[in-house]
Formats: sequence, C-alpha cells, structure tokens
Amino acid sequence: MTTARLGAAPDVSGVADLWQRVTTAQPAPDRTTVLVVGAAVLVALLVPGLWHLLRHGLTIVHEAAHAAVAVLVGRRLSGIRVHSDTSGLTVSRGKPRGPGMVATVAAGYPGPALLGVAAAWLLSRGYALGVLWLLLVVVVLVLLQIRNWYGLWAVLVSGAVLVGVTGWAPAGAQTVVAAGITWFLLLGAPRAVLEMQTQRARLARRGGRDTSDAGLLAGLTHLPAVVWVAILLLVCLTALVAGGAWLLAAWPGA
Repeated sequence: MTTARLGAAPDVSGVADLWQRVTTAQPAPDRTTVLVVGAAVLVALLVPGLWHLLRHGLTIVHEAAHAAVAVLVGRRLSGIRVHSDTSGLTVSRGKPRGPGMVATVAAGYPGPALLGVAAAWLLSRGYALGVLWLLLVVVVLVLLQIRNWYGLWAVLVSGAVLVGVTGWAPAGAQTVVAAGITWFLLLGAPRAVLEMQTQRARLARRGGRDTSDAGLLAGLTHLPAVVWVAILLLVCLTALVAGGAWLLAAWPGA
C-alpha cells in the first residue's frame, strides 16, 4: 500500500520553467518587419468591419482600466460588461463625486495607450512572451468581473487566442504577434477617442444626453466635455509617440 506524505512541498519546477520562459529575451525581427506589422494594424483600424471586430479587444482593456483605477482609489467593483456594439460598462460603488470618481472615469481611454507603452517597453528589452502574459493576466482579471454573456464570449475568445500564441506559436511568431498587439493598443487608443467625439457630435445634433466618458467628466468637473476629449487624445497621442519610438529603436534596421 502506498502512503501519501502529508505536507510535502509542492512541485514548483513548472512555475520556475514558465518564469524562465517569460523572462527570457525572444528573437527580434528587423525594423522593416515591425513597420510592416504597424502598417497592417493601421490598415485594419481604417477598415470599418475589421475595426468593429478588433474594437472589442480595445473595449476589454478600456474597461479593465476603469476597474483597476476604481479599486486603487478605494471603490468597490461590481462588475464589467462588454456589448456587441463594442461599448462597455464598468460599475463600481463609492462616492459619486470627487477625485476618485474623476480618476475612475478618466482612466478608460488612456488605459489601452498606457498598456501599449508598457508593452513597447517590454518588447524593447526582448520580452515578447512577457507582453503576451501581461495581456493574458489582464484578460483573466476582466473575466472574473464579467457580468453579461456577450462579454464573457468576447473575453474567452481573446483569452483563447493569447493562450494559443503563448503555448504553441514559435518564438519569432510570438514576437510578431506581441508587436502587432502593441501597435493595435497604441494606434487604436487615439482612434477610439476620435470615435467618441464623432458619436458625441452626432448625439448633440439629435439633442440626446451625453453619456460618454468625456460627458461624464464634464459633469464631475468644471471642464467642458470637448476639453476632456482634447486631454484624452493628447495622452493617447503622447503614448503613441513614446511607444512607437521604443518599438522602432529597439530593433535593428533591415
């Protein structure tokens, strides 16, 4: 008869191997490849059908940013929703006004841009797999807070793609995918702000109520919504310049 040893130390070799993989530099493509990937992402963002499809990924990160800041400022997170029209909603409980609420609302649109800068910084040091795992962690954390079926589907699909790439793609492909997602975050963030302003203008012509992040920020502060649009766009464009510079400076020319 075999007797189990109670209190035996768990096998941590798998965790150690994973950590070594994540912290090991990946092969870097040449600058031409990085530019081609960036151009492909830019084209995808300009095609309405592709933009609508990819926009779900940006929404997931957008709502994750709202949720993360809400928790950091002491609010109680109630859940996240992602809708088929690519809109999203993060519900948190706490004071309805004040700096914490302003920070929570303002975090959404800069969220993807700042994550893109972090990803570009990691890529500039060769940690492509680290970028993919960082994104996977974000997706898993959002998954724990999803409160609608469509959002669950969108998050699960995003997670499945990341798991597939991190688990089975060759190192070179992982680097290209990580660069593509990084470009998508950096380029998609200002595109989303401009889209918000377009929707605001359309809503204003119809006499509707402005429920955009900029509109909510205008209600929480003394700044008009259009000023908040300009601030959010400036943050995203600054992140694009910084992140793009890291991406292009990190890899040698063709």
